[in-house]
Amino acid sequence: MTMNWSSAANQLSQQGRAYVLVTLVGVSGSTPRNSGTKMVISHGDIFDTIGGGHLEHKTIKHARAMLLKGESGQHLEHFQLATNLGQCCGGNASVLFECFAAVGVNIMLFGAGHVGKALVPILADLPCHVTWVDSREEQFPSNIDSYHNVTKVVSEEPEFEVSTMPANSYFVVMTHNHQMDFEISHAILKREDFKYLGLIASDTKRRRFVQRYKHREVDPSLVERMSCPIGLEQVGGKLPMEVAVSVSAQIINMYQTEQSQQVAVTKTRPGSQQGVNWKELKQLLSVDA
Repeated sequence: MTMNWSSAANQLSQQGRAYVLVTLVGVSGSTPRNSGTKMVISHGDIFDTIGGGHLEHKTIKHARAMLLKGESGQHLEHFQLATNLGQCCGGNASVLFECFAAVGVNIMLFGAGHVGKALVPILADLPCHVTWVDSREEQFPSNIDSYHNVTKVVSEEPEFEVSTMPANSYFVVMTHNHQMDFEISHAILKREDFKYLGLIASDTKRRRFVQRYKHREVDPSLVERMSCPIGLEQVGGKLPMEVAVSVSAQIINMYQTEQSQQVAVTKTRPGSQQGVNWKELKQLLSVDA
């Protein structure tokens, strides 16, 4: 069944994928659909319709151009259906474009044990994509396919999966085997381009791993970036769900901080403006009145 615009927007948001929400915010004369009609446009899909024809064609083209810029924002466009688009309706339509850029949070989780099983349902409700890796297929829950933004990977040598992730990825290491944890974390440290590395460990395990990293000539500054013990210090507890909440809170804090910094940089650019110009909205409201 084809999703409607609201279901599509919800799913795309959960997956952290970019999309444009299109809304007819003002119509006059004869138009294909009424004011308030919406549709969603992503890089490869279209959900619902604002009436078809040349208006929708131009709308899709405009939305895809916004997606290519990779930035969130709003834009108001006015169309004269007869004069500009050659449609027989002959009315006018004002279209609001709301672009939601891809969040770009890619997480690779190693380990399908108790903490991993508690963590994945939380991550599945966040705007990210999770690649869940374990060497034991039977450890994955039977309902894993219900998580739209989670991909299962069964690998006998999970450390080799590290190279498949893009730069600035988040890595969470919590397997059932200490040697496996070491090999995976070492592969991540060697990449140097990770955004986050969280390793579940006691203080003793951390000290042993740090010594072993030295023997493999890993840059100490990279080891300092590793979160071990994993999670936020403010969120304590040793139960699987308590650890899962602590880890997810740490990840959320990291990507929210990064996004806030990006917004701050955008606001300081000369001539930068966010959202729709108030003069356009005032003019639209006066016409509708």
